[in-house]
Amino acid sequence: MSHTSADPNLRPAPDREMADIADYVADYVIASDAAYDTAALCLLDSLGCALLALNYPECARHLGPIVPGTRVPLGARVPGTGYELDPVKAAFDIGTLVRWLDFNDTWLAAEWGHPSDNLGAILAGADYVSRARVAAGQAPLSMRDVLGYMIKAHEIQGVMALENSFNRVGLDHVVLVKLASAAVTTHMLGGSRAQIIDAIS
Repeated sequence: MSHTSADPNLRPAPDREMADIADYVADYVIASDAAYDTAALCLLDSLGCALLALNYPECARHLGPIVPGTRVPLGARVPGTGYELDPVKAAFDIGTLVRWLDFNDTWLAAEWGHPSDNLGAILAGADYVSRARVAAGQAPLSMRDVLGYMIKAHEIQGVMALENSFNRVGLDHVVLVKLASAAVTTHMLGGSRAQIIDAIS
């Protein structure tokens, strides 16, 4: 029987990529006006896609609370509807609307993807956080905050796609949406650098 000096109960340091992502999300200050202007255009385009998708019954039937008629106090709203849902279901609904017609953005690199797929998590999370803050007498997130989270999510997904082809090894490219959305929404919800690493690991 071989023995090692390493204690198997000690957690190893995170991979450099996870630490870099957490540092970027938690600490990087976006100074580019062009980035914010582009994010605003991306948001408007995505909302346009989402609102048009409401005309399609096959899409609309996926929307709304699991239990009909349920409204969640301080829940997240779904654009173009009267729904106020728990943030997880709202994220699903917003993501469904944005992506339904497949008219949204495409990023082609070693891996392809749709960065606007992150908007389900970002918009639902931002609405939930903002409504909770207002109820507690605090300021909500600003649209500049939301656009900043969009920029960071798009950058994470896009940069990871530059050199990594997940489809080539049998993985769905949407793994990059999970990575980017988990990172930015953890920060949005008040998570620390360590918790961002936990979420993306």
